Amino acid sequence: MKPFHYTLLSFLLCAIMTTTYAQESTELIFHKSHEPKKQQAPFSDVVQAGNLYFLAGQIGMDHSTRTLVEGGIQAETEQAIKNIEAVLAQHDLTLENVVKCTVILSTMDDFSAFNEIYGKYFTKKPARTTFAASGIAANGKIEIDVIAVK
Repeated sequence: MKPFHYTLLSFLLCAIMTTTYAQESTELIFHKSHEPKKQQAPFSDVVQAGNLYFLAGQIGMDHSTRTLVEGGIQAETEQAIKNIEAVLAQHDLTLENVVKCTVILSTMDDFSAFNEIYGKYFTKKPARTTFAASGIAANGKIEIDVIAVK
């Protein structure tokens, strides 16, 4: 083999060994909800993998009343984001730590109105995927989940 091939082979072996070690050593933490009424839910509010925080989706529900806020897509968007902020705060994170958002709308007709509110909160412009689905929890108009890095 030529010296270049040995160098390339050594590099690939090191990369594979490093990746394997990182995957094996990353602790997963399934955090309980900070909300007592949600602690029995069949999912975690946050799953932590190293310095990554994967948040469960949030809808426009006022958690003090357990009802959707009134006012349509913009009010629900604002409430969903406030709910995300509350979950992030439990882990000493803010919206500034968010690197990826997934947004589910009940109809793409709400896209512009949603964007008006979203842009006020996510000023760093994390990566985002947005799509519409025919059924959102509690008959909501929006659900947002995020990935944050500490």
